[in-house]
Amino acid sequence: MRREVEPRTGGADHGDAVAAAVAAELELLRPEVRRSRERVAALLDPEFTEVGASGRRYDRAAMLDALPRMPELPGGSAVTAEPDAKAATAGAGATDATDATDATDDPDGGGDGPRGMTGVELAPGLVHLTYETVYAGRRARRSSVWRRRDESAGWRMYYHQGTPVPEG
Repeated sequence: MRREVEPRTGGADHGDAVAAAVAAELELLRPEVRRSRERVAALLDPEFTEVGASGRRYDRAAMLDALPRMPELPGGSAVTAEPDAKAATAGAGATDATDATDATDDPDGGGDGPRGMTGVELAPGLVHLTYETVYAGRRARRSSVWRRRDESAGWRMYYHQGTPVPEG
């Protein structure tokens, strides 16, 4: 069952797997969480993979290593190892400036956080989320798969992809 979720509240009223995955996704957007290697490590699945706009593949270790070099952007940033072009020119980020998928809630750059977040429980312990973000006037469509193997580990991001939306 596909469910539209209000990203500002995280859908806490739903009390189900989709709401839990949304809450974890929104947590990863918060700058104070992204600054904490320990907290991000707890939210990324041991088998985490990201596919960037370049087609490059990043694993959990690469993401955790990239976090300290990622720029501190206003409003929080989606998980991505590929830097925003603005950040890359400042020398921050894990990869080269040709991969510009980092989309952030940026009140000065036309961003307003995640939009149209929807989720579907694919199977027990497996949730797929999709949404859009805007940063510096650039839109990106985002897709994350969250899984929960057991109660103690909680929900962890298993897969993420951010795809730039062409202008026009």
